[in-house]
Amino acid sequence: MNMILIGSIATSLCTALGALPAMLFTNVTHRGRDILLAFTAGIMVSASTYGLIPSALKLSNLAVLAVGILLGTAILTIMERLVPHSDPEHSSMSTAHGASSVLFLSAMALHNLPEGLSVGVSYGSHDHDLGAIVALSIGLQNMPEGFLIALFLITHRVNKWFALLLAFVTGMLELVFCWIGYVFSGLFSAVVPYGLAFAAGAMLFVVYKELIPESHGDGNERASTFSFIIGLLTMIAVTHMLM
Repeated sequence: MNMILIGSIATSLCTALGALPAMLFTNVTHRGRDILLAFTAGIMVSASTYGLIPSALKLSNLAVLAVGILLGTAILTIMERLVPHSDPEHSSMSTAHGASSVLFLSAMALHNLPEGLSVGVSYGSHDHDLGAIVALSIGLQNMPEGFLIALFLITHRVNKWFALLLAFVTGMLELVFCWIGYVFSGLFSAVVPYGLAFAAGAMLFVVYKELIPESHGDGNERASTFSFIIGLLTMIAVTHMLM
C-alpha cells in the first residue's frame, strides 16, 4: 500500500513540478507566443502518435484504437460547440483565448485519466515491479506536459499562479484515477486501451483545430513550423529514453 501511495502521489506531482519553469515566461511577444504554441503542438502530436497510440495497440487492436480516437474527437467537437467560441478575427481576443484554453485543458485532463488508470491497474497486477516502472515512466512524461499546460495558459494571458494551480489540478485528476484503477484493477484493465486512444483523439483534435491555426495566422508560419518539428523531436527523444 505504501508503494502505490508514494508512486501515485509522485507521478501526479510531476505535472506541477514540470509547470514551475513556465512561470519565467511572463512577457511573451506575439511571435514568441506563436512559436511556443507550435512547439506545444509538436509535443502533443508526438505524445499521441509515439506514446498513447502504440500503448493502446499493445493492449488491444486496431478496432479499439479507431473507436477510442473517434470518440475523443467527437467529444471534443461537442465540447467546442458548448463552449462559447469565436474565431479570433470575429471576436475579442480574450474570448478566443478563453475558448482555446478550455479546450486545451480539457484535452490534457482527459489525457491524464487513462494514464492514471494505467498506473493503478499496473500496481494492482500480479507483477509487483510493473507499477513502479509505469509510474516512473508516466511521471517523467508528466513533467514536460505540466510545463506545456502552464506555458499555454500563460501565453493566453492567464495569471501565472492560476496557471500553476490548473496544472496541479490536472495532475491530481491523475492521482484520483490511479486509485480508481488500483481498487478496480480487474474491471478497468479492459477499459485502459480505449481511454488511451480516446485521449489521443482529443489531443489531436486540439492540435489541428486550435494550436496549428493559432500559430500560423500572423506571419510566423516558417518559425512556427520549425518549432513544431523541434517539439515533435523533443517528445520522441523523451519517449525513446523511457522505453
